[in-house]
Amino acid sequence: MASEIGLLPRMLEDVRTAKRRDPAAPAWWVIAGSYQGVHAVWYHRVAHWLWNKGARSYARLVSQYARRATGIEIHPGAQLGRRVFIDHGMGVVIGETAVVGDDVLLFNGINLGGTTMSPGKRHPTIGDRVVIGAGAKVLGPLRVGPDARIGANAVVVKDVPDGATAVGIPAVIRNHPGATEASTAASSIDSGDSHRHPDPDAPPLQSHEPAMYYI
Repeated sequence: MASEIGLLPRMLEDVRTAKRRDPAAPAWWVIAGSYQGVHAVWYHRVAHWLWNKGARSYARLVSQYARRATGIEIHPGAQLGRRVFIDHGMGVVIGETAVVGDDVLLFNGINLGGTTMSPGKRHPTIGDRVVIGAGAKVLGPLRVGPDARIGANAVVVKDVPDGATAVGIPAVIRNHPGATEASTAASSIDSGDSHRHPDPDAPPLQSHEPAMYYI
């Protein structure tokens, strides 16, 4: 997870991240003024700071205002790393005990939720450089390892190994040395190189497996 840096450098880093990761990104000032996924992360940084300072009622007010303004609900207790980018973002929900690592890419309709109403750790931990496709649900205090990918509309209820791809309902593991079914449809990800990210408008990759590009 990221070390603390100043607010303005962190905000500039968020804008640069959006510019780098979104192939349709306009000028930086348009991103800063109009990208709801970036705004949601900014609101969360304020809410999370208030939460950690014990001003939890104010933190909840900030997070609920952010929900109304952006369509993205991030509990102020959740932990977000650096360079987290929420693309499109409408309908994203991130629960109180969720932990999201650095350079994570999230799409619309994602739920990092729980499976119990009991207190304690009940939301997932997402490793660095993970990509989670639109509509995916990652539920419970599970771990998604670094460099993993979660397919669109997948429902993940078990740990996902480092570098693996999880697809389906319930999700099964593909493209991982320990999996019984391997797929060649997923390519490697480089968080600093947006043209290597799957294009939601591109045709499916040619493979004997069903197309696994979902974002």
